[in-house]
Amino acid sequence: MFVAGGKGKASRKTPLELKNAEELFNIDAQDLIRASCLVAKVDNSCIQDSYQLYHHSFIVDEKGEWAVIQQGLNSKRGYARRYHWSSQNLEDFVEEPHTGIASPIREKNVLNMTAAKSRNARNISLDLVCDNIQKYITGQTTLYNYSILEMPPQHEINLSERDLQVFQRAYELQPRDYEELILVKGMGPKKIRALALLSDLVYGEPPSWEDPVKYTYAHGGKDGYPYPVERGVYDNTIQFLEEAVHDSKLEKEDKLRALRSLKGFMPKE
Repeated sequence: MFVAGGKGKASRKTPLELKNAEELFNIDAQDLIRASCLVAKVDNSCIQDSYQLYHHSFIVDEKGEWAVIQQGLNSKRGYARRYHWSSQNLEDFVEEPHTGIASPIREKNVLNMTAAKSRNARNISLDLVCDNIQKYITGQTTLYNYSILEMPPQHEINLSERDLQVFQRAYELQPRDYEELILVKGMGPKKIRALALLSDLVYGEPPSWEDPVKYTYAHGGKDGYPYPVERGVYDNTIQFLEEAVHDSKLEKEDKLRALRSLKGFMPKE
């Protein structure tokens, strides 16, 4: 196996490091680099859950199969969220692509463009760009009127000249699908959100606003983060696992090995 990426600045070296995997395993690194860019863009921009990515690890084997583990931080809450990806059984990078998303809490009003419910909003977003979105944003004050009259906060549309330049670049490129659209340079959370809101306001096709988190942390971290460990729950879980090992149909040697491993997690008196 080959592991690329890491925390902070190390994560930005992933494309260059994957070139080494190409030489080591004699596989095409371009597909791996594209996958790395896509999973980062999806979790930072297509899922707007207030968790900013700071860790990106890309693991690949000699067959080109890969897995990605990313972690984001909500600095206001002090909580972390982890995103898991696997190339096995991955059919689409932009619709229900994760093997798991783990978080201590479920957030509210999360724009989730990867949801199956957001499929029409994704298609319309692509159509808006390929048909030159600027005609929908400039010269039609009714959209701005909608954005300030009795609409929830997530429906505000406020784009700068620089944002419009990104849309113009995307229009000139004419992306073939939503994957190509989000890979356009500069197509970040703000632009993706604007397209999703226009899909709702102009065409009546809203995106999903449900948090896609699938798992929650049971105990927190060893150091108290993403939230302090509850000692009682932690001890009860260890006791449950110990009883499960005793009652299992494992061979005696395997039971002893499992119990010795489990003992390492028990607190020392």
